[in-house]
Amino acid sequence: MGTELTLTHDMMLVLGLVLFTMVMFMFERIRSDATALVVLVALGVSGLVPATQLFTGFSGNAVISIMATMILGAGLDHTGALNRLAAWLLRRSNGMETRLVLWTSAVAGVMSGFMQNPSVTALFLPVASRLSARTGITLSRLLLPLGAAIVMGGGLTMVGNSPLILLNDLILSANRNLPSGAATLTPFPMFRPLPIGVLLLIGSLWYFRYPGRRWLKDNGSDTDVVTPGRTESYFAQAYGIEGEVFELTVGADSPLVGMSVGDAEIEHDAPLFLALQTGTEARLSPPADQRLWVGSVIGVLGPRDAVHRYAGSHQLKVSSRLQAFADLFDPSRAGISEAVVPPTSQFIGRTQAELRLRKRFGVSLLAINRDKKIYREDIRQMPLRSGDMLVFHSIWSDLGQAGINRDFVVVTDYPKQEQRPQKRRLAVALFVLSMLLALSTLLPVPVALMGGAAAMVVFGVLNMDEAYAAVNWKSVFLMACLIPLGWAMDSTGAANWIAQQVLDQVGSTMPVWVLQAAIAILTIAFSLVIGNVGATVVMVPMAINVALAADANPLGFALMVALSASNNFLSHSNPVMSMIAGPAGYRPRDLWRTGAPLTLLYLLITLLTVNLLFRH
Repeated sequence: MGTELTLTHDMMLVLGLVLFTMVMFMFERIRSDATALVVLVALGVSGLVPATQLFTGFSGNAVISIMATMILGAGLDHTGALNRLAAWLLRRSNGMETRLVLWTSAVAGVMSGFMQNPSVTALFLPVASRLSARTGITLSRLLLPLGAAIVMGGGLTMVGNSPLILLNDLILSANRNLPSGAATLTPFPMFRPLPIGVLLLIGSLWYFRYPGRRWLKDNGSDTDVVTPGRTESYFAQAYGIEGEVFELTVGADSPLVGMSVGDAEIEHDAPLFLALQTGTEARLSPPADQRLWVGSVIGVLGPRDAVHRYAGSHQLKVSSRLQAFADLFDPSRAGISEAVVPPTSQFIGRTQAELRLRKRFGVSLLAINRDKKIYREDIRQMPLRSGDMLVFHSIWSDLGQAGINRDFVVVTDYPKQEQRPQKRRLAVALFVLSMLLALSTLLPVPVALMGGAAAMVVFGVLNMDEAYAAVNWKSVFLMACLIPLGWAMDSTGAANWIAQQVLDQVGSTMPVWVLQAAIAILTIAFSLVIGNVGATVVMVPMAINVALAADANPLGFALMVALSASNNFLSHSNPVMSMIAGPAGYRPRDLWRTGAPLTLLYLLITLLTVNLLFRH
């Protein structure tokens, strides 16, 4: 380490700010991003970071890359690409729960290598919800394997999670304070951690396929067979609206030829008519007076056996795989909702036939809940009353437009953003192209990613307001404000002083892997308290100095910190665990029971692979 370092006034100030950050993050007296902003201002007021550099974190490569990956993820979300993925995953599982969990986790894990972990989690939560609703697998059995795969898959590239994105900026900062004679540290290329990330992802899939699977069982169920095709349980239980969506093609001998939709759907054994394609025009909520002709395709909802009986008796060809209506029935674009009729509504006293809800608004009335009694038969001729609960099927944007006049108030939470399924292929192509450019040496990673984000806006996948809304500004402020704290740890010598104290305690002759293990465990402990970004900022400068003092590879130590900062499956301080805990109903003991062995597995894999890849 050289000469003995003395604890200076500046070092004490920096360490005091680190301690303040940890305490505030732990007790949450104020929000974490507000704490980071206070620390940033304190660094400027104290002069620990020059005013000319204080706010450069906001324009740093790490922050720009995070913003770009959030916008790219929003582009995939707005086009419904992930909902298409849900249908594909369901087909790949072949009706087996273990396959469904494996495939869903694997795909999410791979995607997390190219997008921010919270963004991937946000995209896959509705996918998991849809899979759960259609298969009967509880979210508690789906989300923990999914979350673990997302966390571990983040190690595939240098843009998979915040610590890895932040790492190169911290390495460049460390170069300015290296001791004389020390070799300059080279930032990591995009796919440098790929072998480690692959092993981590495989380890996660193996863990929940074998030893961890027994903790995912609920209600003592041991069955591995799932039942595709169930609708959301709430509408099935409350209104009897259940079954699967089918496409029925009208044949030349069908008695429906020439019949109106209204007449066809009031037959006693008819399923719910939700969509109609005549010629090349396909639409939801077809008007009651629209005629059915040879070749017309009807989108219906009903139990499988009942739909097949109806099709057989009416000479209709059945297709359970959606082709004509695949985009229309995308749950991010359309679905079932509830709305209540207020006392001021102009609908009161009028029937559905008079209101022409389908033709005027594009919504189908499926049922009426009046005084806790459900009506589904002959509802077209029922005058509506104040307080009636109406069950609609519609495109979400049509529902929003229909509710503007407040003649009914929608009580179901539904996607308010505009969906653009016609832009799906373009969004996927732009996403892939930006990632390929980031992989190449043609453009720097932040430029390639932000170029893809800009292309999403230019080509109409997103508008600028949606791009702004896609950015999690809390994450941006948290990272941008804490980056200068890492600089101050390095420039004041505080990181070097801590490293010296560590080596004095454990001895400089200790094997490198022991030092790495100690650094990793300390990073994990910090991440439980101050999150993965805070732990990275504090620990990377210290780890580099420990490596230099021990004559080890500082890049290996730095990467060990960045990987270990995400090794948190035990608490809500990991944003992925926080996002899945609520919907799945995980309690703290559930996370500790399954997360502790997973944390150990993660530590062993990273310790082994980093030592193999970064020998001095």
